[in-house]
Amino acid sequence: MLLVYTHKITPRLSYIFKHYFVRILQIPLAFTTKVDEFVAHNGPKITYSKTPLGTEFFIRSNDLLFEQGINDIDIQISQWDDVPCFFAAGEKSSIPFDIFAAGFYLISRYEEYLPHVQDIHERFPAEESLAVKNNFIEQPVIDIWVYKLLEALKDKFPNYTYQTRDFNIISTIDVDAAFAYKNKGIVRTVGGFLKDMLQFRFLKFWNRLLTVFNFKKDEFDTFNELLKIKKEYKVSTLFFFLIGDYTTFDKNISSSNNKFKSLIKSVADYASIGLHPSYFTLKNIEKLKKEKLRLETIINTPITFSRQHYLRLSIPETYQNLIDLDLEQDYSMGYAKTVGFRASTCTPFYFYDLDFEIQTPLKIFPFAFMDVTLKDYMNLSPEQSLQKILELKQAVKNVNGTFISLFHNETLSENEVWKGWNTIYKTTVLD
Repeated sequence: MLLVYTHKITPRLSYIFKHYFVRILQIPLAFTTKVDEFVAHNGPKITYSKTPLGTEFFIRSNDLLFEQGINDIDIQISQWDDVPCFFAAGEKSSIPFDIFAAGFYLISRYEEYLPHVQDIHERFPAEESLAVKNNFIEQPVIDIWVYKLLEALKDKFPNYTYQTRDFNIISTIDVDAAFAYKNKGIVRTVGGFLKDMLQFRFLKFWNRLLTVFNFKKDEFDTFNELLKIKKEYKVSTLFFFLIGDYTTFDKNISSSNNKFKSLIKSVADYASIGLHPSYFTLKNIEKLKKEKLRLETIINTPITFSRQHYLRLSIPETYQNLIDLDLEQDYSMGYAKTVGFRASTCTPFYFYDLDFEIQTPLKIFPFAFMDVTLKDYMNLSPEQSLQKILELKQAVKNVNGTFISLFHNETLSENEVWKGWNTIYKTTVLD
């Protein structure tokens, strides 16, 4: 057991220490504010305060973990060997910065509570984040820091037996449009034909015609292929179904369509199903509740996890709404415009609500990249996209983290837009 001495045990301090030592390093942890108890402890121990008690392992504390509320913090980036860091701790500290306050700032998404200009979808812009501004968005710096801290602890306490965790892959599939052409009703189908003709999209017109009249399989219907890969590669695969009413931003099949219901049920027989809350649920908890109940009715199972459509995540309101509806996990932690680690960690973590200063029961699973980000936002070729994915995957492997990918069912269609991405998907989920 690791014992931590500090002058004051706060919810923030307890939260970040547990994330580091319990969830990442799997080291049992206890806290004390009593000097004699700390001195008597024979196992590994750390002092986290303003001054050391003696020659023990000491990290000089920043004030952040002992504060409440939100303040505008001036952050100066420095380097710990070759890794960016901040909140310098001075010469007496065993490591050169307050690793705990810095980690809390990043993982709590402190900066997203501060005033900022939202993008057109009312999201926190990636370019406003500390990680993007300082070029460490593609590194899970929290996990890197923690493993560097572990090496320092091993030097100080070589006789302690340390555990190691396993690298893990989770494949997540967003189903924004279950079918490209089929099961859309007469009005949408006729409208699609007319649009193809007016825009001279003759290949699309031909494909639509063949598909609608059952001469060709719908190109977005890749579910059997995804489930086959899940079984063959033994990869944990989660499907998020968009089941909201039709809007400008929500264009899936009607939730009352029997073919769509049958698809969801068949996928649920072999994989876990989550909710993909529609665009306008961001500020409408009643709509969110309605969609959750709708999906639960179809699969006759409680829905426990979700990911926001368009990654419309407003912290803390979105998470507070999910908690109110008894959702246990969320997979929205990432950016649409850039790949990398929005919360600077590749380890699932519990959401800390800075409004109420508590650790909540909602577990956040941060993803490393989205297919559309690579292809459309970053304008990478399939070859360049795969290279970027493998770099991110290796970064997670280096710290034995959880590598979470975000694909869509149409990504495996091998149509003119997604040519080559079937191979990319298989390579991504291969352990």
